[in-house]
Amino acid sequence: MVSVRDWVDGARPRTLPAAVAPVAAGTGAAAYDDGVVWWKALLALVVALALQVGVNFANDYSDGVRGTDADRVGPRRLVGSGSVAPAVVRTAALGGFAVGALAGLVLAATSGWWLLGVGAAAIAAAWFYTGGSRPYGYHGLGEVTCFVFFGLVAVCGTTYVQLGQVTVPSLLAAIGAGALACVLLVANNLRDIPTDRVAGKRTLAVLLDDRGTRGLFVALMLVAVAVPVLLAGTTSWVLLAALALPVIVRASRPVLAGAAGSALIPVLRDSALAQLVWALGLGLGLALGG
Repeated sequence: MVSVRDWVDGARPRTLPAAVAPVAAGTGAAAYDDGVVWWKALLALVVALALQVGVNFANDYSDGVRGTDADRVGPRRLVGSGSVAPAVVRTAALGGFAVGALAGLVLAATSGWWLLGVGAAAIAAAWFYTGGSRPYGYHGLGEVTCFVFFGLVAVCGTTYVQLGQVTVPSLLAAIGAGALACVLLVANNLRDIPTDRVAGKRTLAVLLDDRGTRGLFVALMLVAVAVPVLLAGTTSWVLLAALALPVIVRASRPVLAGAAGSALIPVLRDSALAQLVWALGLGLGLALGG
């Protein structure tokens, strides 16, 4: 029997800060220009969370049916472990996409119909990350798409639907949020290099190999650290994002020390926490400085 806990684990709650963070940062950027529309911010959060859960179940389904998750480090997957029929997990993924699409439809109707195209691209990117005949996540493009959709699109889109424009603070915040979203994926793929290589899954981590992937992890963290410094000329309140520094350091230490396999699981937890604290601090700072 599959428990509720199994389904909660299948939704990968540790990845949800990647959905909350860009909405927090984008809303803060809108607040800086006195443009917050709270009901739109909440709808943007629904879109982000629904798509994140949807892509998590979609990855569980696609990796499971390909056999990629048959022998992996970390939490078990619903399909890969044989706990749930693939069709059921696929339905859960489509349900997540449907919820996101409905919330996005309301935002498009009230902010600009062209946003439907952006939403459709986001859902397609979520599905074809590991789905379809040639999933781009198996060819080293996962981090690029993660940066675009969980950084640029999510932050700037959140600001746009509330303020009606994309601003410099929202763009810089999007770069930082995108970098931190990629950190989660890089840490996950670093852990899975041995099993992904055997399964033929050529993630960016597999292509860069162990040393290059660790360097990429640190570089992305440094990008996030640099963003509040660049924005400090706008308002010093954005330096509240520095509250994430202790967690960033804690997440980076095992990576720099050469931790591998299950020893990297705490890095995922700390990276997600760093992303959330960073985004909340930056968003609050922009709101206070407006």
